[in-house]
Amino acid sequence: MRLYVKALLLCALLSPSAGFTAIEAYEFKNKQMEADYIKLVDELRCLVCQNQNLSASNAELAQDLRRQTHEMLMKGKTPDQVVQYMVDRYGDFVLYRPPFKASTLLLWLGPFFLMILVLWLVFRNIRSKQEIVPPDASSMQRAKDLLSEDKTRENS
Repeated sequence: MRLYVKALLLCALLSPSAGFTAIEAYEFKNKQMEADYIKLVDELRCLVCQNQNLSASNAELAQDLRRQTHEMLMKGKTPDQVVQYMVDRYGDFVLYRPPFKASTLLLWLGPFFLMILVLWLVFRNIRSKQEIVPPDASSMQRAKDLLSEDKTRENS
């Protein structure tokens, strides 16, 4: 048992893990600038990760964008100017909440149209299955014959 625990610990130490990534420590001129930085990296999307913001991503691009965000704030840029720079460079995709405009219309309205389409298909499917077709005379006679056969078996 001890050998098993040692082997497990050795594997855990040697395996690559997110816990071994470098920790970025930025210094800020004041608390407001630090708060702006934290808000920005939480609101900007990592462009190479699936649905992660810059603060949660360990991708190299996210690290570069965090560094660039810090540098821009240290140079006196406002959070709005940083966001505008990122949008100009990478497009509205970099924002978790893109503005409502013609180019992002599908992002905003697409889920609602998809939901309406799915509901319509479900209701159409349910209605088509609810159509009851009356049985013809031969089917009724066959059902009666099967029932009478079943009753005679029970009585015997």
